[in-house]
Amino acid sequence: MNQASRVPASQDLVEVKNLVKYFPVRAGLFQRVVNWVKAVDDVSFTVRRGETLGLVGESGCGKTTVGRSLLRLIEPSSGSMYFDNKDVIKLRGHELKLVRRDMQIIFQDPYASLDPRVPIGESVMEGLHIHNIGSPRERFDMMIDTLKKVGLEDYHARRYPHEFSGGQRQRIGIARALALRPKFIVCDEPVSALDVSIQSQVLNILKDLQTEFGLTYLFIAHNLSVVEHISDRVAVMYLGKIVEVTTRDELYRQPLHPYTQALMSSIPLADPKLKRKRVILKGDVPSPLNPPGGCRFHPRCPIAQHPICSTQEPELRELKSGHLTACHFSENYL
Repeated sequence: MNQASRVPASQDLVEVKNLVKYFPVRAGLFQRVVNWVKAVDDVSFTVRRGETLGLVGESGCGKTTVGRSLLRLIEPSSGSMYFDNKDVIKLRGHELKLVRRDMQIIFQDPYASLDPRVPIGESVMEGLHIHNIGSPRERFDMMIDTLKKVGLEDYHARRYPHEFSGGQRQRIGIARALALRPKFIVCDEPVSALDVSIQSQVLNILKDLQTEFGLTYLFIAHNLSVVEHISDRVAVMYLGKIVEVTTRDELYRQPLHPYTQALMSSIPLADPKLKRKRVILKGDVPSPLNPPGGCRFHPRCPIAQHPICSTQEPELRELKSGHLTACHFSENYL
């Protein structure tokens, strides 16, 4: 059952259908295309208004490519993406500019995304300039107000990126995304480079801002403990495909896909006297240049059965209310 059909359209702010993004591999004197990196291969999901959808998986599974494709920072190869009932892929020029005002991103590396030659106040106001919002004085006041909402002070506006710590720079990144008062923010691993103590501060800021402004998040991460803290629903990706989608509580209580179970078994327990039963996967993640046939997880799966797993690709189907999984044998875990 398609996930989008379970939720009334009025509840969905973002709807992605059959999203595909292949990157060409070129070689030779004339740089001809000799292969394709299948970074995202037929991904569908929805993000409801006011919720946080966590998107998790190993490095290289295509999480960031999904997030950047949503904002048209990179152009998808095929598929459709609807934001607030507008087909983002078909938008051009002024219409695309207006939609981008409501869709922002927080990058993983805030230092790389900030201009080192520009005071951070100017960086936060850049979007206001581009969209011609308010007078110069009003833009300045909006910038100061936004900085204070993320825990910075007005005198910070005159400083440069190198004068801040990693946690402060991530707050600046949040402020820059928040300045236009968007409806939807892609959070691309916003705390992965931060100390654990700073991670909790940044996550709490994101949750407080979501409550205050009614924001909707796509939260991309590989740290399952962070995802559990901030997400309402979770989508698990493996090698360019979504293999499981459900609520946070249901996923952490009863994962139905063997890959998700392996991820969950790697989460450390707070009590040193307790030990979690680990699921050790065999082999390495296959190359997205030449992904396996059938189920892409079958070369590493502990319950794979041949020939069905190696020849038939499993559909993302609903096994329980609101719980979708792409595995031929997930019923075994019910």
